[in-house]
Amino acid sequence: MASNGKGPFRADHVGSLLRPAKLLQARIQRMRKNITAEKLREIEDEAIRDAVKLQEDAGLQGITDGELRRDYWHLDFLTQIGGVVFEEGHNPLKWHREDGVELEWVPPEVKVHARLSRPHPIQVADFEFLKSATKRAAKVCIPSPSMLIVQGGEKVIDRTVYPDPDQFFSDLSRVYAEEVAGLARSGCRYLQLDDTFLAFLCDDKIGVAMGRSNEDTKQMARISARLINDAIKDRPADMAVCIHLCRGNYQSSWLSQGGYDPIAEILLGEIAVDGFFLEYDDERSGGFEPLRFLPKGKKVVLGLVTSKYPKLEAKDMLKRRIDGAAKHVPLEQLAISPQCGFGSTAEGNVMTVDQEAAKLRLCVEVATEVWGGVLN
Repeated sequence: MASNGKGPFRADHVGSLLRPAKLLQARIQRMRKNITAEKLREIEDEAIRDAVKLQEDAGLQGITDGELRRDYWHLDFLTQIGGVVFEEGHNPLKWHREDGVELEWVPPEVKVHARLSRPHPIQVADFEFLKSATKRAAKVCIPSPSMLIVQGGEKVIDRTVYPDPDQFFSDLSRVYAEEVAGLARSGCRYLQLDDTFLAFLCDDKIGVAMGRSNEDTKQMARISARLINDAIKDRPADMAVCIHLCRGNYQSSWLSQGGYDPIAEILLGEIAVDGFFLEYDDERSGGFEPLRFLPKGKKVVLGLVTSKYPKLEAKDMLKRRIDGAAKHVPLEQLAISPQCGFGSTAEGNVMTVDQEAAKLRLCVEVATEVWGGVLN
């Protein structure tokens, strides 16, 4: 399948992949100081080369490093922002699985104790290795700036540092803009921002529990839009930036639910990205009607293939779902992907690497049959 090299692609994926056992063991050895940091990176490099081959063999054009250097999709990035520290958390989150199993995880709590800064490039070296490992579009996935809000936000800001929360938001966007500029200078032309904050705003139960009104929801969505837009406004014209909304992805479990209706107009109409990776693998994400707010020239990547469970979706069902979305958005503005990554945390979802690869091939096969021989 041909491609003009710019994402999002007709068949795409969210980014994270299952960690091989050798890598997981090496990380344990490094934690115990049984191997050097250099040796761990060598093992990571080897695993990433294998992950690149897996993606290329599946037919994908947007290639990630599988987030194989990370333990968590977001914390490994956010903890490198100057002025941010993470402490032991106290509020357990209940995660739900299709088989009825419930998991509990206590996320760390964020503290902003100094002015935010970027003391060093965060993702640049990892991107440069990925770029050297593939001739296809090397895609970088980082947490959205909104994730610093969902991890605590202005409630945990030291008021002697930021008496005005608005200055905190400005500094947060500036730090991200510096990282985007660094990635651009290194040749990155495909960037994805991963965001659970916006997806959580779609969940009425979470809103009620927090005492949040409909107007509060819209105000929070607009703060997120401002953070993202300020972070990416100076990107090169040929850099594609997308956002992925996630309702939680931890060992095949989920955290929130709700259709995109409460934020759709702001999400699709006001956030200045090129594409939106939206979860649509089950009823928790609601219907396609909110897609009517998508402007011309932008794409929605429909997350129709679940990354949570190994059973392959039927092609006919996926095509019917694409037809359903095309009633609200022109077909040429649509694409297909798994609804999330396969390894948002080092533990990964409940499936094998072979099953993961089959899911990716399925997306490529369906895209080929629906849109023909051009992947963009």
